Amino acid sequence: MRFEGWQALGNDYLIVEDRAMPFPITPARVRMLCERHRGVGADGMLLLSAPADPAHVADLRIFNPDGSEAELSGNGAREAVLYLRRRGWTDRDEFTIHTAAGPLRPTITGPLSARMELGHARLQSKDFPSGPADGIGELDGGSFQHVSIGNPQVAIRVQDAATLAALDLGALGPPIERHPDFPNRTNVSWYAELEPGPPARIRARIFERGVGETLSSGTGASGAAVAYVLGERERLHGAGASARVTVVLDGGELEVEVDPRLGVSLSGWAQPVFEGQLSEEFVRELERAA
Repeated sequence: MRFEGWQALGNDYLIVEDRAMPFPITPARVRMLCERHRGVGADGMLLLSAPADPAHVADLRIFNPDGSEAELSGNGAREAVLYLRRRGWTDRDEFTIHTAAGPLRPTITGPLSARMELGHARLQSKDFPSGPADGIGELDGGSFQHVSIGNPQVAIRVQDAATLAALDLGALGPPIERHPDFPNRTNVSWYAELEPGPPARIRARIFERGVGETLSSGTGASGAAVAYVLGERERLHGAGASARVTVVLDGGELEVEVDPRLGVSLSGWAQPVFEGQLSEEFVRELERAA
């Protein structure tokens, strides 16, 4: 069972091709593979398979380390598309892949970089069924912005970078992630403005559903950028142009572009770290785990 390890701004995934799997993937097997002391270790797993629709280069499934399946990961999807290009699944710079969130249209911009068209952010979704049309809600006396960008996001603005740095995400994140208002759980980002721009710069910290606080998250950064742009819409979209936001995360920087209709593109890098093959003994353990 061959696999590769990739990382994007410290957000690391195992990449496995479906044809290399000797048995179906299950939550228990994902947890074993992602466990950092008894398995390979990763923030999640990316499973690539031949596309059901020949218009796509591949089908991508994304798993959190707790075994749950995610609709989308901005960093994970970028790692997957760069893997596909390097491994000869396509020789094109522009193509599509299919995810649980729908088709993604990446553009390869360099040997280790890509821009992802994530589609249009929505402020109302099934993931916040009680939410109003503008997606603004309130928890514990503070307001938040709900954004659906392939997966559910809650974005919370704080006063400044010092306030952001002092937050205890390990305590704040779980009650929001599992709040009854979010039936599918939610990702949470806290952000503060660094420079108004344009282009603007914001600092963000991310608590990922099924993961916890993470060094970076592409969709989390996108959710924070959309929320920021909505709050600054008159200034940033005054001329009808797209707003560009640099999101500074613990693991590095991502570039997010938000057009006036909330179309979102995400640009950044990803790189391979290692490739390997599981031992026969560990494969037998995985098989028994079912």
